[in-house]
Amino acid sequence: MVMFLFLVVALAVVVAAVTLAVVGGGESGPLPEAAPERLQDPLPQDRPVHRADVESLRFPLTARGYRMADVDDALGRLAAELAERDARIADLESALAGAQAAAHARPAKPAPEDQQ
Repeated sequence: MVMFLFLVVALAVVVAAVTLAVVGGGESGPLPEAAPERLQDPLPQDRPVHRADVESLRFPLTARGYRMADVDDALGRLAAELAERDARIADLESALAGAQAAAHARPAKPAPEDQQ
């Protein structure tokens, strides 16, 4: 009987403590939303991306991996720069091929003869 009385009193104390915590602790309102963790060092906007920029790129972790928006932004930027560089390389290679074709098409100038 003493044990039963002890359990009833303990249960009443726990219920009272939880009630006070819920009712009395809510004066400051709900907790504010935490700002999402953002990319600390994004890819530079004022210059082309270098190898070191990509190697130092670290995405913040979230509950399910990485923030998809940060990864999508970085991959989009890298894809655009790679496409731009590929186009530039193609332009330079076609210009070089044209210059080489023009050089081969021209007849070689004869060497000036020694006049004595």
